[in-house]
Amino acid sequence: MHLELWQWSAGVVAAMLVGISKTATPGAGILVVPLLAGVFGGRLSVGIMLPMLIFADCFAVAWYRRHAQWHRLAGLLPWVLVGVAVGAALLWVFGRLGGDRDVLGKVIGWLVLSMLALNLLQHKLGDRIAPKSRVGIAVSGSAVGVSTTISNAAGPVMAIYLSALRMPKEQLMGTVAWFFFVLNLTKLPILIALTAVNPEKPLITILSLKFIGTIWPVILLGVFLGKWMLPRISQRLFNTLILTLAGISAVKLVL
Repeated sequence: MHLELWQWSAGVVAAMLVGISKTATPGAGILVVPLLAGVFGGRLSVGIMLPMLIFADCFAVAWYRRHAQWHRLAGLLPWVLVGVAVGAALLWVFGRLGGDRDVLGKVIGWLVLSMLALNLLQHKLGDRIAPKSRVGIAVSGSAVGVSTTISNAAGPVMAIYLSALRMPKEQLMGTVAWFFFVLNLTKLPILIALTAVNPEKPLITILSLKFIGTIWPVILLGVFLGKWMLPRISQRLFNTLILTLAGISAVKLVL
């Protein structure tokens, strides 16, 4: 795969952040989405990021597997699957649009900006905005499914839902780790199928898989770096930097 130096540099940063997001600060993952979309285009970035997430998920599951509380997600899961189906349909529709314009890149940009707005709203209002009614849970679950399928950016929506559950840290980490591991595995055959029915606008390609095969040691480094960083860095300063860079990257995609 021929990539320019700046593209490899962005890919290395993205891979590092994927690892860190699973072991230190989940908010770091939001920057990976526009970063990869800016390097590979919106459509290919979805398929490139997903295997990276699955690889990093394995470590989060290994460390927190005994603490998962699946029953706390029982009301949400059916709506997440509905959202995944809607997201898959949208990916198919975007893939059928004529021309070479990267429509999905703009969609990802707007989604990331929406997620950043939700993140700021949660910090301001706390669990007061967490869904408690059946309608709220249905909307939240569907939003998680759609956003994770078309952009791998469901973290802020999921964080708002989980904020009302007030689980201990270990249970929260275990539940999130298993949830996204299973969800990401579910999405993989969907992206492969969408590539098969529309090979002119693929989501997963041999070249992108080669990139992942090259970059996986950096993800592994990020996983252990995150474990080392967690007690040693200012989470507030780190999150502020990540969210600011994510906002700049998302605006660039939109414009």
